[in-house]
Amino acid sequence: MTEDAGEVLDRHNALVDAVRASIPGLTEARLGRVGENQWAGVWRWESADDLKAARELAPTLAETKAAFALVREGTSAVDEIEVIEER
Repeated sequence: MTEDAGEVLDRHNALVDAVRASIPGLTEARLGRVGENQWAGVWRWESADDLKAARELAPTLAETKAAFALVREGTSAVDEIEVIEER
């Protein structure tokens, strides 16, 4: 693990807790390593509406800013995904 791994995990957990305290519907939040210095977060929502609310709220949270302060290069697949079916 890199020296930042513990900090990445701590900030991810703080962000998950802050979102869950503000918006219902987050059923699962996973953080994984893709490489030595690459991470992937996968969050599962009860509905597209819950996801939409979280996308609107997240940029306003201090925990979001803290978590992404560790990111050197980032992308969000959510910006590219249109929910077409919920099951």
